[in-house]
Amino acid sequence: MRTRFSLSVSLALAVLMAAPLLSGPAAAAGGDYEVMGVAADDMLKMRSGPGTGYRVLVGLPNGTEVRVLNCEQSGGTRWCKVSLKLARGLRGWVSFGYLRKL
Repeated sequence: MRTRFSLSVSLALAVLMAAPLLSGPAAAAGGDYEVMGVAADDMLKMRSGPGTGYRVLVGLPNGTEVRVLNCEQSGGTRWCKVSLKLARGLRGWVSFGYLRKL
């Protein structure tokens, strides 16, 4: 009896610990977000690929609205492919850490 309880508690903890992973990139796909948390004298760099080694396409100031198309993990950073709300044809990759759900 004690073993079943321990197994149930362990399973419940595993599910709770996995929840943030499941709510990460997959949950971000398809939503509207805005850029936030960038220093006042800086901009979020939209890049041609998911990583800092890719070419910078444009800088996005805080408050810029984007649509997240999909996300992927690269090293310790979650990168999302986005399009600008006011220029849907402009697409690139940004760090998910600077996006806030609208």
